[in-house]
Amino acid sequence: MGITIGLTGGIASGKSTVSNMLREKGIPIVDADRIARQVVEPGEEAYQNVVEAFGTDILQQDKTLDRKKLGNIVFQDEEKRNILNSIVHPAVRKQMLVEKDQYLNQGYKAVVLDIPLLFESHLTELVDHTIVVYVDETTQLERLKERNKLTDEEAMQRIQAQLPLQKKVDMADAVIDNNGTIETTREQVNRMITKWNLV
Repeated sequence: MGITIGLTGGIASGKSTVSNMLREKGIPIVDADRIARQVVEPGEEAYQNVVEAFGTDILQQDKTLDRKKLGNIVFQDEEKRNILNSIVHPAVRKQMLVEKDQYLNQGYKAVVLDIPLLFESHLTELVDHTIVVYVDETTQLERLKERNKLTDEEAMQRIQAQLPLQKKVDMADAVIDNNGTIETTREQVNRMITKWNLV
């Protein structure tokens, strides 16, 4: 049976970069963010539940979720964030397991579950090993502001909505330090693939 790896990090820590490097090596990635978008598309059960919980104000004209509006609501209110998570997470988890099993049944040696909230959502029991992509907070803040065009305050709200990266590092089986160059990151990824015999 293949190995299941949980890949996580903080917002804007460079997790997608590491995910792409693993994919380039032929390791299949099951992306929680992609699935989270799919399960809240119109017609899906989770979509209905989100609209019931938050009202039609969070919809765009085409009836899809206005992700920015919903994000602004839940990042400012922990109770509402918990409500949203209680709807979306079970649907995401179910679909992730379906995709993971499909890859393992096809004979892949390893599958990576790319889960931003791996530790926060207590999903470590789904994986054999955990990897955290780490950057220092200053780098994280600057990257997030630039990437999402956010103010200092908006960016900090999003960072603080997650477990501090240092805590994730303490819980991880492996850490990829992404403060340096892309080459340094790639070297660390390649070493880990060899060490764990993933391909």
